[in-house]
Amino acid sequence: MKSKLDISPYLKVFTSRRIAVITFLGFSSGLPLALTGGTLQAWMAVSGVDLRTIGIFALIGLPYTLKFFWSPLMDRFVPPWLGRRRGWILITQLSLVIGIAAMAFSSPQHAPLFLAALALIVAFMSASQDIVIDAYRTDVLREQERGVGAAVFVMGYRIATLVSGALALVLSDHIGWQNTYLLIAGVMAMGMLPTLLAPEPAEQAIPPKSMKEAVWGPMTDYFSRNSAWLLLLLIILYKLGDAYAGALTTAFLIRGIGFSVSEVGAINKGLGFASLIIGAMLGGALMVRLRLFRSLLIFGILQAVSNLSFMALAWFGKSYGLLVFAVAFENFTGGMGTAAFVSLLMAMCNHRYTATQYAFLSSFAALGRIFISPTSGFLVESIGWTSFFFVTFLTALPGLLLLWWLRNVLYNLQETG
Repeated sequence: MKSKLDISPYLKVFTSRRIAVITFLGFSSGLPLALTGGTLQAWMAVSGVDLRTIGIFALIGLPYTLKFFWSPLMDRFVPPWLGRRRGWILITQLSLVIGIAAMAFSSPQHAPLFLAALALIVAFMSASQDIVIDAYRTDVLREQERGVGAAVFVMGYRIATLVSGALALVLSDHIGWQNTYLLIAGVMAMGMLPTLLAPEPAEQAIPPKSMKEAVWGPMTDYFSRNSAWLLLLLIILYKLGDAYAGALTTAFLIRGIGFSVSEVGAINKGLGFASLIIGAMLGGALMVRLRLFRSLLIFGILQAVSNLSFMALAWFGKSYGLLVFAVAFENFTGGMGTAAFVSLLMAMCNHRYTATQYAFLSSFAALGRIFISPTSGFLVESIGWTSFFFVTFLTALPGLLLLWWLRNVLYNLQETG
């Protein structure tokens, strides 16, 4: 007879030590992002730095785009402590603590080049931390934990961006920029404790034996598989409709419908954030039973349909009830889709080359968004908002059709992952 205290299989996965560690690592991954982006831009703006210099500082974000190029180093070399993944995580976290603290003692007004150099180092180490945390998450999570692992990682990441973004701006008004950056450096230092306590992956993969293998081995391994190119196309297309609709959502709500900036901030940002987290967590829990293919299919269909809620808002005009529904529905389903999508990327990696393959696949996944988003404004001007959101719905359909076509491949992935 089962005890009344038995935990539902949907919830039991949340009790795993691995899931707890991934939550904290998600926070560590998201914390440095705003410090070299929006928060740094705000610091420069209130310090009187000219707009041209502030614009040039946007180049500091390049390491996040180019991280694939040095990811083989993190597959090839094993630090002398804590293993191949946790050792690198600790190195990057310690470097981030030092870098963020150093930024606190710089000045955007009197030493902008020095601050730029420090911010670039922080961005490089943050991107490096992302590489190895993605690899660790892929290596340590079991197949049935991937959906929940992706969900709690997203939750930790998003909360961290609020801390280093919105909260940091509020703190700067009360304790100054130097103390704000020092405080966040201290929070970053606390992130090293979960790294020290984190479990090692059950499967200890053999690292590449040379840099040549570290560079070419991941590509040779991936492209030797059946349907390798079609799977690459799938990761480009799967969230394309979602990204296309999201490219102009804020502009649509303000200029297209006429909501105020504060209304958009409270509903689109506040409610949207909460809905995304809830959707990711529920999606991750459901994946325990649905598994990979069915989750991708069901969540992908819901993602596509959610774009039609914005089409309805454009059709009916300004409606607070419809705004709340559209924002909540779109972010909720987007969170579910993200949990399944990250699980797909993890399932596609060989544990011997996880750092390089995950960096490659995640960079590839961004290609569709990068190339299609700039066309959104032209399309709206040509056909209007209502038709635009219908086109974003249609944009999601090729990915769903390809997903169905590759169902046997995905069934094999979930069995062997």
